[in-house]
Amino acid sequence: MKESSRKQGAPSPCAACKLLRRRCAEDCVFAPYFPADEPHKFASVHKVFGASNVNKMLQELPEHHRGDAVSSMVYEANARVRDPVYGCVGAISSLQQQIDMLQAQLALAQAEVVHLRMRQLSSTANYNTPENASPSSRGRQPHHAKSHFNMDMAMEEANVDDSFWP
Repeated sequence: MKESSRKQGAPSPCAACKLLRRRCAEDCVFAPYFPADEPHKFASVHKVFGASNVNKMLQELPEHHRGDAVSSMVYEANARVRDPVYGCVGAISSLQQQIDMLQAQLALAQAEVVHLRMRQLSSTANYNTPENASPSSRGRQPHHAKSHFNMDMAMEEANVDDSFWP
């Protein structure tokens, strides 16, 4: 049986030291941010930025900012692994396109609501026919409500055959 060089109860090396195959010192700059049970975090950061660069970045920052910096590096590294050209900018661009599309759908839905309200007002105004009108208003011309907005044109452009809701 092979005897371990580590003492019983000694902590295992952090993910960074384990990947780099080096001894993990007590003052290891990586240890608080790359625990041994999450090796994939350091692996992707190391692949994109390199251990030396990450070490330099962390040592230049005050300790209270290092956690946020590591989170950002992990996010950017994972994005770069998925999309080597655009990284997280590609993800942000995709989300912006979704926002634009959803805003357009919202505008169409709001236009449809206005159109339906105008149609409803028009039909209630046409309901007041001379038979239903008061004796004082019978001599006047019937009132036809006309939309102040050309919503029919907006709805034709929206291609109403398409569903507003996915």
